[in-house]
Amino acid sequence: MPGRILVVDDIPANVRLLEAKLSSEYFDVITASSGPQALEVAKAEAPDIVLLDVMMPGMDGFEVCKRLKADPQTTHIPVVMVTALSDVSDRVRGLEAGADDFLTKPVRDVALFARVRSLIRLKMVMDEWRLRQQTSSELGIVPSTATPEHESFHNARILICEASPIETANLQEVLARDGHYLQVAATIPDSQRQAAAGELDLVIVDLALGDDEALRLCSHLRAQEKTRQTPILLIAEEDQTAKLAKSLDLGVNDYLMQPVDRNELLARVRTQIRRRRFQDRLRASYMQSLSMALTDQLTGLYNRNYLMTHLSGLMQRTLASGKALALAMIDVDTFKQVNDTHGHAAGDEVLAELAQRMTHYTRNFDTVARFGGEEFVVVMPDITPELAMLVAERLRLRVADSPMKLKSGVVLPITISIGVAVSRHQADRSEDLLSRADQALYAAKRQGRNRVVLANDDAGAVTPAAEIVGLKERAEKLDARAEPI
Repeated sequence: MPGRILVVDDIPANVRLLEAKLSSEYFDVITASSGPQALEVAKAEAPDIVLLDVMMPGMDGFEVCKRLKADPQTTHIPVVMVTALSDVSDRVRGLEAGADDFLTKPVRDVALFARVRSLIRLKMVMDEWRLRQQTSSELGIVPSTATPEHESFHNARILICEASPIETANLQEVLARDGHYLQVAATIPDSQRQAAAGELDLVIVDLALGDDEALRLCSHLRAQEKTRQTPILLIAEEDQTAKLAKSLDLGVNDYLMQPVDRNELLARVRTQIRRRRFQDRLRASYMQSLSMALTDQLTGLYNRNYLMTHLSGLMQRTLASGKALALAMIDVDTFKQVNDTHGHAAGDEVLAELAQRMTHYTRNFDTVARFGGEEFVVVMPDITPELAMLVAERLRLRVADSPMKLKSGVVLPITISIGVAVSRHQADRSEDLLSRADQALYAAKRQGRNRVVLANDDAGAVTPAAEIVGLKERAEKLDARAEPI
């Protein structure tokens, strides 16, 4: 999951050190040596995250962070402050300015990489929701939405998973200031039961809960549909860096170190609640747009009208950031025979089932749409040609290997042909990408159907999936484990 990172520091040696560490993990690193330059670069380059030094001459990190969060163009970029300051009041000041976290110099590699990966994952999800909302707004369906800072942080439902009565009482006393509805669980089973029973805005987990079973609890919360999007705030000891890094990889949103400072607790809790409510509002706004003719009635997928608007905006954002975007055009083989032999109702069942499989066997931030008739499109941002082909090949195998059982009891073997095209430069247009994918699809049809073909250039050159060594075997393994890519 590579990403673009802006490193801001007025000391060249510090910049070079962070740049070397991040580049070794295949992140794309850009730099700035002052606050004003950082603001310019953030606007021009649209990084996925900013690592920001606090102590800089002229404009310090606090002011830079405040300005980044005040600008609509950069307000959604996560900011991590990198500082030698250890005073809690400085961390609180940074959090109130909009920073997502603090890393203390000298920066530990484990903590650095875990935090960067965690925040980039969060940004990818939020970017997708904001882009979908923007698409709906441009279509005149829902009004544009403000930023997380405009959300209320009061009266949230919070579950505290803490075994110590003293620590529980301290947390309750602080959080009561914001009028929150507080629940307490002193064991892992009780935590799981209460999390599953109610709609929560935040879960606070002590890493020492249940003889170090807290990480298993966090993993459980992320695996359950009801709590998958619920923010998790972890409380840890200073010597638990490795476990903290693991928790971030598991999906924990933020953490506090013991002894817990009351002001820092309030600041981090408020940030998570605002972010949760902002995401909930984006989701509700988006669902409203879906009910207003942006989806295909039969399959529940996006329709062609939505796809074209969404694809245009997605390409602009993705290509401007230097990343690639792939598009798969999918067609049901010999679909006319299904309608002619079994009737149009049977054909509708096939299309609806295929839509479910495409949604399940693509990535959760990919866009799946019905393009028309028996044709579908999958848009895959931030992806390599090889991975795009792997996604497509796995989908083809999953359809071919599992015949569709109709309501009438008839079992139909169904296959699909797929053409894949990948964006190459900023001059690419959505129409160009669709055209290349369509050419590859027809090449798949001509070569015998039930296959995946990659478009290589505008002249019509293609690469069949069968020519990519080991692709089918990798797709079969992924399919057997039913893992998301």
